[in-house]
Amino acid sequence: MLPLYYHLFNDDVSALDLVANRIIWATGFLLLLTTVTRTWKRTISTARSARNLAMLSVAAVLLGVNWSVYMYAIESNQLVEASLGYFINPLFSVALGVVVLRERLRIGQWVAVGVAALAVLVLTVSYGRPPWISLLLAGTFAVYGLVKKQLGVGAVQSLTIETAILAPAAVLALVGVSVATTSSVIDHSPLTLILLIGLGPVTALPLLAFTGAATRIPLSTLGLMQYLCPVMLFLLGVFVFGEQMSTSRWIGFLLVWISLSIMTVDGLRNARTNRNAADDLELSEPA
Repeated sequence: MLPLYYHLFNDDVSALDLVANRIIWATGFLLLLTTVTRTWKRTISTARSARNLAMLSVAAVLLGVNWSVYMYAIESNQLVEASLGYFINPLFSVALGVVVLRERLRIGQWVAVGVAALAVLVLTVSYGRPPWISLLLAGTFAVYGLVKKQLGVGAVQSLTIETAILAPAAVLALVGVSVATTSSVIDHSPLTLILLIGLGPVTALPLLAFTGAATRIPLSTLGLMQYLCPVMLFLLGVFVFGEQMSTSRWIGFLLVWISLSIMTVDGLRNARTNRNAADDLELSEPA
């Protein structure tokens, strides 16, 4: 639903302004949350590690690029292409698992990746260019997830440090916008200021909720629920903001959905097989 929130600004605030405010108010919200939950000691301890700080800096840059591209997609009315990025994000994660973590794919996963590659090729021909917004969104978020997986730091601590790393650049961006446009944040209407401040919790809460959900519900369920985001982006783009879908684009998206269906069915079947094997092993063990 985030695109609808951004459209409340009615073009009164530039995309760069929104990204900078998103970072600054998210940092403020997370610092407040750290204070309320009394996790300052843990956060400072996390930041003191040179390895943690280096990896969180990489994660922060990836997050900043992802937010900037997403904002550009909203401002330029390219939500459908943005939705494609989040549809193919799981496939990027699979590819990273093979290349970086040396994981071995099952046959179903290879078929899914192959169909997805064909989909990207079809959409490249349809757009007359590679779908850069989709590829950047999928790539940055997949690598971001990989970095966070390798890091293994708490959600509040890591996200607080990441936004704090980005905050100085965000402040400089706001100063630059103020100088270039001879206006500042205080020149906005009270409603706009309230909406800007609201970017803090609107940004942080979904990320924190996702991390919390990941530890409480089965991974297969979580994977299926993640498709809600690109589905809603796609529906908003087509039916709310009136983006055009040519026949070739429908074909490309259909191939993406087929690819995701293959991967989902393969994942559920593999999870069921592993669960049955674990049950058989438990039954075979002597009492």
